[in-house]
Amino acid sequence: MSAQVAPLDASEIQDRLLELPDWTADGDRLRRSYRFDRHFQGAAMVVHIAQIQEELGHHAELTLGYNQLTITVNTHSVGGRITYLDFGLARRIEEVAAGHGAR
Repeated sequence: MSAQVAPLDASEIQDRLLELPDWTADGDRLRRSYRFDRHFQGAAMVVHIAQIQEELGHHAELTLGYNQLTITVNTHSVGGRITYLDFGLARRIEEVAAGHGAR
């Protein structure tokens, strides 16, 4: 098993969360919710995230409501634990969020 897909321990997770202040560890998942002024902004961000996920070969659960998008992610291949892959996806999502009006 490569280090990239090895589960992270609680200390490593907390250290990495310092780089993503609006993300939290919720059990064995990373979680973040974004709010939007309009539903279409959230829908457009979902499509953008789907594109990133295909590029990375790593996928999150996306829940879109009227003006809120909630993302949860973990790595299924290691029993649903948090890995570097999850943090990589979270960082990529953060990079595109502002462009969609997410806050």
